[in-house]
Amino acid sequence: MMKRIGTALLAAALPLAVSLPAAAADLAAGAAKVKEVCQACHGLNGNSTSPDYPRLGGQHVDYLAQALRDYKSGARKNPIMNGFAATLSEQDIENVAAYFASQPRVVFTKR
Repeated sequence: MMKRIGTALLAAALPLAVSLPAAAADLAAGAAKVKEVCQACHGLNGNSTSPDYPRLGGQHVDYLAQALRDYKSGARKNPIMNGFAATLSEQDIENVAAYFASQPRVVFTKR
C-alpha cells in the first residue's frame, strides 16, 4: 500500500520537475557574456544598428536559447555564429537568451 502511494506521488510530481529549468538564468552573467562575445555585432541591448545583424532584444527566450543551441551543435549553419556559440556553456546560453529577451524590442522602419 505504501509503495503504491509513493509511486502515485512520484508520478504526480514528475511533470512538475520536468517542466522546471535546470538552473535559473542570471541576467548579470548574461550581460557580462554579451559584452564579451555578442556586443560587437548585436549591440549591448541586442538591437544592432547595422542591418547586417539581427536584432535580438525582446525576442522570446526559448527561441534565442534554441537558436544558440542549434548554432553550437551545427544544426543551424552560420560560420561566425557556429564559432561563437561553440564557446558557450549551457548556462551561458540560458543567461544570454534571458538577458536579450529582457531587453526592449526596437523596431525600425524603412522610409
